[in-house]
Amino acid sequence: MIMAVAARGLELRAQTPPVDTTRAHDDTATTWGAVDPGNGFILAKTDRGTLAISAYALWRYINQLPVHETYVDHLGNEHVVDTRNDMQFHRVQIFFKGWIYLPKLRYQITVWTVNATQQVAVVGSITYNFAKQFKLTAGVNGLPGTRTLGGSHPYWLGTDRVMADEYFRPGFTSGLWATGEALPRFYYTLMVGDNLSQLGITAAQLTRNMATGGTVWWMPTTGEFGPRGGFGDYEEHKQLATRFGTSYVHSHENRFNELTESSPDNTQIRLSDALLLFQTGSLADGVTISDATYQVNSFDAGLKYRGAFLQTELFFRRLDRFVSDGPLPLGSVVDRGWYLQGSYMFLPKRWEVFAATSQIDGQFNRSWEVLGGLNWFPDASRNTRVNLYVTRVNRSPVSSVFGYYVGGLRGTITSVAWSFLF
Repeated sequence: MIMAVAARGLELRAQTPPVDTTRAHDDTATTWGAVDPGNGFILAKTDRGTLAISAYALWRYINQLPVHETYVDHLGNEHVVDTRNDMQFHRVQIFFKGWIYLPKLRYQITVWTVNATQQVAVVGSITYNFAKQFKLTAGVNGLPGTRTLGGSHPYWLGTDRVMADEYFRPGFTSGLWATGEALPRFYYTLMVGDNLSQLGITAAQLTRNMATGGTVWWMPTTGEFGPRGGFGDYEEHKQLATRFGTSYVHSHENRFNELTESSPDNTQIRLSDALLLFQTGSLADGVTISDATYQVNSFDAGLKYRGAFLQTELFFRRLDRFVSDGPLPLGSVVDRGWYLQGSYMFLPKRWEVFAATSQIDGQFNRSWEVLGGLNWFPDASRNTRVNLYVTRVNRSPVSSVFGYYVGGLRGTITSVAWSFLF
C-alpha cells in the first residue's frame, strides 16, 4: 500500500506543471461573482471601487497530557500546569477588501474572533500602492520580528506556531508600515506601532513610547517562495526556491495597569519558566516591574524543491531597563532559541508529512520540543485541509489558549484540526 501511494506520488509529481513565479497576484478576483481561492468572492465591481469577501475558519480538538502536573519556577514557587482536553470552533476571520476611488488605494476590514477565549475584534488597514518599491499602509499588523509575522498565515505546517516561534515573536498592534521590493528579489517591511501587542489594551492605557521593527528578505534563486511565502512546498517547485531574511523589533513596554494589581494587562512577554514578566514576583518575591525594554532579533533561511521544504530560524531576545517598585537580582534577561521545520508532499496536492523541533535556551529554563504530523488536502486545494499535530514538550515557557501550549508542561500535546480559507 505504501509503495503504491509513493509510486502514485511520483507519477503525479512528474505530471505537475512548474509553479508560476512571474504572476503578479491581485488581492481580489477580477470578475464579478468569481472566486480566487484564498482571496475570496467579488461582491461588487464598479469604476469607483471593488468589494470582495473572504474568510478563514478553524475547528480544533486539543489534548494536553499528563492530566495532573506541577512545575517549580526559578524562585522556587510551585505552579499547577492547567492542561486542556476540548473541542472548539476555535477561530474565524472574515475579510472585506478591495480598492476604493483609486485602484492604488486598497483597503481591508477584518472581523477576527477567537471563540476559545471569547474575544472579538474588528481591525483593518488601508494601503496606497505608490510603486512596487514602496507601499504605505496604516492599520493593525504584526510587528515584523519573526518570519511568521510576515503574512504567511495560515500556510504553516500546523495550524499555529511552533514553541520557539510563539515564545519569541512580538504581537499585533496599530501602526504605520512600508513595504516593497527595494532591489530585484530583495524585499523589506518597516513598521512603527503603538506597543508590542495592543490586544486587550485601550488607547488610554498606552504610554508615549512607540514600538519599531523591520524585516528584510532575499529570494535569490526564483524571486518567490510560494503564495504568502508560506511553509511547505505545495506548489511543487521545479527550480530550487530559496529565502534568507532577518528581522528586528524594539519596544519600551509598560504593564498597563496599577502596581497594586498582581496580574498585568500586558501579557505578551513571558520569561523562560512561563512567568509573565509584568506579574508581581516574576524576578523577585513581592516586586512588580512596571516598565521594561524588549528587543528581539531573528535570522531565517528556507528552501523548497519538488515537494520538499526546509526552514530554520534563530532568535535572540533581551529584556532590560527595568523599572520596579523594589530591588531586582539582575539588570537584564537574555534568551536564545531556534527551530527547524521540514515537510514533504508524498502525494502531490493531497498528502504532506512534516516534522520539526524547537528549543529555547532561556535565562531560567531550557525548553525543547520534537513534533510530527500529517496534512490532508481533500479537494486538492491548499485552502482546505485536515491537520494532525503531535508534539513532545519539555517545560514549555509558552502558555495561551490561542496556540498549542500551556506553561510548564512536560508531556505530549495532540491536535486534530480542520480549516478552510476562501
